[in-house]
Amino acid sequence: MKNYRNLDIKGTMLDTNQLEIYLEKMASDHVLQNKSSKGTYPIPKLKENFEIILEVYNLLNEHIKLGLPIHPAGEWLLDNFYMIEETYKMVIKELSLNKYTKFLGISNGINKGFARIYVLAFEIVAYTDSKIDTKTLTNLLYSYQKKKTLSMDEIWNIGIFIQIALIQNIKDICEKIYYSQMQKYRVENILERLVENKEDLKYKNLSVYRQRVKGYGEMKYPFIEYMSYRLKKYGKSAYSYINALEEQVNKMGTTIDEVIRKEHFDMALKKVSMANSITSIKELLRMDFMQIFQNINGVEEVLKKDPANVYSKMDYKTKEYYRNKIKEISTKTKISEIYIARKCLELCSREGLNEKQKHVGYYLIDNGEDELLNNITGSNKKKISKNKKAKIYVSTIWGISILIDLVLTILMHNICRGRYSRRPDNNHYNCTIFRNSTNSYSRNSSKNSTIYIRKNSKTQINTEIRF
Repeated sequence: MKNYRNLDIKGTMLDTNQLEIYLEKMASDHVLQNKSSKGTYPIPKLKENFEIILEVYNLLNEHIKLGLPIHPAGEWLLDNFYMIEETYKMVIKELSLNKYTKFLGISNGINKGFARIYVLAFEIVAYTDSKIDTKTLTNLLYSYQKKKTLSMDEIWNIGIFIQIALIQNIKDICEKIYYSQMQKYRVENILERLVENKEDLKYKNLSVYRQRVKGYGEMKYPFIEYMSYRLKKYGKSAYSYINALEEQVNKMGTTIDEVIRKEHFDMALKKVSMANSITSIKELLRMDFMQIFQNINGVEEVLKKDPANVYSKMDYKTKEYYRNKIKEISTKTKISEIYIARKCLELCSREGLNEKQKHVGYYLIDNGEDELLNNITGSNKKKISKNKKAKIYVSTIWGISILIDLVLTILMHNICRGRYSRRPDNNHYNCTIFRNSTNSYSRNSSKNSTIYIRKNSKTQINTEIRF
């Protein structure tokens, strides 16, 4: 099984101005390559993340039945799991390996090989604490584009990669939830055995739960916080246990009260982060990416300056056709989309042009296409016109059809005459079919060679040649 590299960017929350400056610097540092590496494909990691989220979701449902308190962030997960699952399935469907590798990649630094838009999405999620809305996303993408222009495909698909980053953040929180719930289960197991002295244990599957925890390790603070909470409910009968717990905590260089404050603070942070992630997923589903695209796409801004003042009046489908034509030229020539758009505008802005030639479409989909290609590539090649291509195609089909008709005509002529001939050294073999009411035979021979032909009037002609 192929090993895929994982992208895992952590960061603290920055204010808007700090993050915009950071993204500008990041854009300046990025060196790009034409494609992303197959080994950085994010879907295998996404599947692993969802498996963990599903495992925690099932665990929380089990603990609800057992009567265990649920982590505050876990309540958000229980209420919104269906939406996370739908988002996961949609991303799996939308992002194929072939599509991913076509995105521009990063060719330097620790993120070498990853798609640029993949890295950018993770950076945005990490430094906003997963709080994404239309205004924030538009401003941050605009900040990045001050130094480097994003392609049209990258802008259109930024939402998919943000969803991947948000699901990974939810997975990270789910791991902490799992730790916390496991410590609660462990506390209940200890209390049943040592404090309550029960023989029929309710919380007896601790070893099974541990097997499901794959290297998650131990977390002391959730255990101490919940153990203290439960022991206090027993009153005087549990004083000795509380004192023992206090002594162990003191050996760690802290107190139970301090541990409780830290644990409650961490629980609040995880709850807010989970809420932000889920709210952002909902926001992405409602977000008008067409509007975002038109606001920040550099190609769109250039084409709006059409000297003929026609482009801005076009409907969306026609504008999309023009932009896709620029994308097609960019893919073929390995030249950036924004450069092609600017060259197209430059050609339109020359003096002495008629109204048709002043429109950007003349150089994208009309007779000026060759001139644009020659201008951006520095070559002087002429493209075969569509009319000429059509003539060549029709002529080829016409010639092949005549040749096939001629061969079939000759073949049918020989069959209808019923004659087969061979003339090496004046030796020849002829046969003639006589039509009788039932079957007929004809035999001609020359130099010990015989041809037998059997004609069945109702079925077929059988020919046997013997030498």
